[in-house]
Amino acid sequence: MPNFLKLLRPVPQPHHHVDMRLKKGWHRRNFLTRVIIPSLFVGRTGSSRTGKLPVLCAEDLGITWIGHSSFLIQTERQALLIDPNWARWLKIIKRLKHPGLSLDELPAIDLVLVTHAHFDHLDKKTLRAVAAHQPIVVPEHVGNLVEGLGFQTIHELARWESLSYGDFKITLTPAFHWGARLLHDQHRGFGGFLIQYKGKTLFHCGDSAYFSGFSEIGKRTNIDIALLPIGAYDTVSGRDAHMNPEEALKAFKELKAKTFIPMHYGTFRLGYEPLTEPPARLLQAAKEQGLEKSLCFLEEGETVVF
Repeated sequence: MPNFLKLLRPVPQPHHHVDMRLKKGWHRRNFLTRVIIPSLFVGRTGSSRTGKLPVLCAEDLGITWIGHSSFLIQTERQALLIDPNWARWLKIIKRLKHPGLSLDELPAIDLVLVTHAHFDHLDKKTLRAVAAHQPIVVPEHVGNLVEGLGFQTIHELARWESLSYGDFKITLTPAFHWGARLLHDQHRGFGGFLIQYKGKTLFHCGDSAYFSGFSEIGKRTNIDIALLPIGAYDTVSGRDAHMNPEEALKAFKELKAKTFIPMHYGTFRLGYEPLTEPPARLLQAAKEQGLEKSLCFLEEGETVVF
């Protein structure tokens, strides 16, 4: 008997992998001495915002930036976490900005989404802390990394595959990145998430370099809010692994989104650029293109309601 569930899955397409080869001249700078060691002597800034999260009405969508790529998404009845990471260290890389909320300030979490297996997006200690027998959604071939952490169900999505959960529809989108946790597991999936709720659409990009796929994502649905990465572009390897602020703004225009909330900056120093450079460059580029009113910069722990 044919497996009809498999027949209904999207036809697999080649992943948009970045070129994993080290770029010429990458070794001329020393990330250990220029970034990691100096960071050890820098105190963490910021603090968790105390106080109650806003009370939401039936159609409201609340978005709270925890820091880096971590967001709390709330509606009147449900709460989602995307790429939750409360880690103080990524191995030897120090967290330089405190999370905007403490773990005990979180509401009950109904669903967790993880965009890919990199350590700054899939933090097992954090996932174990927020797991309360609820479902978790990950790209294909990532499910075994979150087994045994306390989740009721693990949903693996292929690109353009969707999952309905309550009033949400979750769709995994392509990205231009890679999904390996270590060096040998290049088979793991990766991507971003389209989150649709009562006529509103939120796009969390995950990690991505700039690629033409943003136009395709924008053509498939009307995006209201785009959470796009703007940091870690001056990479250790020299690879074009993440968008710089100008590329992120170009992606925003191709997505045809209405509001741009920047992320993936200011928390962990993962590139050579200073932590304060990405938002300044983004704001300057937006002003030059008349798009500054589309930007919505959030402080860690701050909530905006749409």
